[in-house]
Amino acid sequence: MENFSWKKYIKDLWNNNPGKISGVILGFVFSLSILIFGFFKTIFVLFFVGAGLFIGNKIDKKDDLFETAEDILDHIQKFIPPIFRR
Repeated sequence: MENFSWKKYIKDLWNNNPGKISGVILGFVFSLSILIFGFFKTIFVLFFVGAGLFIGNKIDKKDDLFETAEDILDHIQKFIPPIFRR
């Protein structure tokens, strides 16, 4: 009988189902964060993690951050009623 190896089992599981494994881990971390910190604090942290990822990605690609910021502001202004625009 062949020896069972947890390391080989986990590696095979990851190689065959990386999306499912990632989804389960992210779901577990998200739900645990909500239970520990609360919903709005968790969303607050996730928002800034996403913003940091976005900015870091722009820096890595050597994109112009100021041009991107102007694009973001243009998109935001589409949702603001005209009475509140400058």
